[in-house]
Amino acid sequence: MNEIFITTDGVVYHEHKAVSDILCFLGYRITMDNSFTLRSFFRTLERYPVLKKLNNFIPSFIEEYNASPDKACFSDTVEYFQIGKIIEMTGFPGNPGIETYITLQGIKDDKTIDIKSLWLSNMLDMLLQQGFLKHIIFGDKIDTFTFDTSFNLFEFIDGIAWALSFHNMPAECRLKSDF
Repeated sequence: MNEIFITTDGVVYHEHKAVSDILCFLGYRITMDNSFTLRSFFRTLERYPVLKKLNNFIPSFIEEYNASPDKACFSDTVEYFQIGKIIEMTGFPGNPGIETYITLQGIKDDKTIDIKSLWLSNMLDMLLQQGFLKHIIFGDKIDTFTFDTSFNLFEFIDGIAWALSFHNMPAECRLKSDF
């Protein structure tokens, strides 16, 4: 199986050798270190700068990442983050279709937590785990099927960037507390 391993320092290994030319591994299935965090994700982008070109949102995230503290970027609203996949059948009757996308969700007490209100500076040191593929049929969230899945490197990078794009609000729009 074409598989790569990503460390917490952002180093990608293939067959126990550090990878230098990352582009030929975009289609490879990833496995992450058990201590992998969102900070590890950004370390991977730093180590392999060409990956920053995979999604137009990444440069703004890099700026926010660089402005964040070097440690202790946690949120007490979630235990860890989970990247997952959704396959949803839509448009029946009429024009049936399939939509596929990546999700990034918070998990606490085995429940999914919406994390769109969290800022990157509150997320960087939270664990990131691979989740499941959920198959939703015609919007019926009750009869959702859940499967084990894997992610290739491209899905991983682009999917996290896309999910984080819902978090990136200009500083002027953020609510601040004087308490």
